[in-house]
Amino acid sequence: MSSASAIPADTRIGAAQLTVSDRERSRRFYEQALGLRTLAVDDGPALTLGAEDGVPLLVLYGDRQAPPRDPRRTGLFHFALLVPTRRDLAVALARLAGAGWQLTGASDHLVSEALYLHDPDGNGAEIYRDRPRSEWPHDQAGVVQMATLPLDLDGLLGELDGELGPDWRDQPGVAADTANAPLPPMPAGTYIGHMHLQVSELHDSEAFYSGLLGFDVTVRSYPGALFLSTGGYHHQIALNTWNSLGAGPPAPGSIGLRAFELALPDAATREQLLKRLDAAGVPLRSDAHGTLVRDPSGNALLLTATA
Repeated sequence: MSSASAIPADTRIGAAQLTVSDRERSRRFYEQALGLRTLAVDDGPALTLGAEDGVPLLVLYGDRQAPPRDPRRTGLFHFALLVPTRRDLAVALARLAGAGWQLTGASDHLVSEALYLHDPDGNGAEIYRDRPRSEWPHDQAGVVQMATLPLDLDGLLGELDGELGPDWRDQPGVAADTANAPLPPMPAGTYIGHMHLQVSELHDSEAFYSGLLGFDVTVRSYPGALFLSTGGYHHQIALNTWNSLGAGPPAPGSIGLRAFELALPDAATREQLLKRLDAAGVPLRSDAHGTLVRDPSGNALLLTATA
């Protein structure tokens, strides 16, 4: 399915903003278990984390009074960090094991290989690598095919044969000072490949993300879920109702997703999109950082332009 006003192929997902209960605890987790680096700490509750090249990936807002995450409400299912190579994914797995952090899942999706986990507040995270597009399976109609198969973790770690000592599992993981860490930080070229959101229902969500924003629907084969993208990618936005069918948004200020950035390629494209949203009656709230909009389930997007 293609929207009449397709979103440009070079539209990217930018940084995800999360509310956490203990900012310093979360900082240690994201540095030690995921290998991110602290890029900036403001005078308030926020800190910005990124990969080795300094590109912002996450902005954490600490709030000890924040209501806990309710998995039955709409909001974040997971954010997904896309690493450049399979070896980088193997390093991520070794780092998680070294930090003593347990996975919640590990899947081969045919188009990608993925590791799943939760942060200390229960926010979902995925780390994945894409297979080359030439290897993505398609049906006879040209629709990309995805599945959820078990991931061979031992085979993945085989990417690191000879690189890690026999006692690497006993090492403490990546420290805040990554110069002395046993494993490298999250590599340059890592970015948020997709956002997976919990929504209350799929019809209105599709009308928003495809009909208004202009994403193409790429996969409908998962019951209770929808995958959308642009430029022929397998998905940049995933939506599901598995835990949140008919539910409303979480309590204001709750642990979880505050907003995620949707970076349009230029200001003119962004303005065209804002006019389309305004004409459809979608509330817009603009400031120096971008324009905040919400999908029909209350999930917030920050619309920006990269040029």
